[in-house]
Amino acid sequence: MGNVKSIEKAVELLPPVELAEFRRWFSEFDATAWDKQIEQDAASGKLDGLAAEALADFRAGSARDI
Repeated sequence: MGNVKSIEKAVELLPPVELAEFRRWFSEFDATAWDKQIEQDAASGKLDGLAAEALADFRAGSARDI
């Protein structure tokens, strides 16, 4: 059985209290991974084009409050 499948099976077998704890842990884990990826993308310049486009829209008056 593949590693992901065995993890899925283990999660399915968790009692409700442990499942809630796993959800909390995974949410934090996933958010941290996302933050690291955004930081890496920003540092490498991958987001520069998007930032320039957003600033150009703002300067042209086409930005709006959300």
